[in-house]
Amino acid sequence: MATRGIFLSEFLTAVGDATGFFEWPLQHSEGWRREQLSGVRHKYYQVVYQAKKRGLVRELSKDGRKFLQLTAKGELQKLVMSMNVIKQPRWDGKWRLVVFDIPEDARHKRDSLRWLLKKHGFKKLQASVFISPYSLNREAIIFLNRSGLMPYIRILKIEEMDNDLDLKKIFNLS
Repeated sequence: MATRGIFLSEFLTAVGDATGFFEWPLQHSEGWRREQLSGVRHKYYQVVYQAKKRGLVRELSKDGRKFLQLTAKGELQKLVMSMNVIKQPRWDGKWRLVVFDIPEDARHKRDSLRWLLKKHGFKKLQASVFISPYSLNREAIIFLNRSGLMPYIRILKIEEMDNDLDLKKIFNLS
């Protein structure tokens, strides 16, 4: 499953970098893209099928040829998957709390938010509350703004908490 996620990330990057259109199915002249994706042809077709099914790409026709193009949802997924997580070297003694209440009709965005928070080392404190000793990086904030989720999210910096010994243990803080 992890390999499929890496392959999906590479696929979305290749489609997004193809100046708007990614020819589909692959032509012989497009073999370099397949090399970029570093996968077996069968795996490639599975990822394309799943990406279309999940609404990450759409198929277009132009001059009798078929192309794939990233959707807005695909652009957001590409951004999330390409994020680099940089942990702060030293804890400043403050907790970062992310609280959200995202409508049910935006379930995929809510799932992307949870994935993003977990990728950045946040731990689930309650149903829609995640906590970390470290801040979200700039790429994560860009994603939240582009996805339209900011009206449903509050990011708090907590200086004092009644009992955080269990959290310090979870995050290996002294």
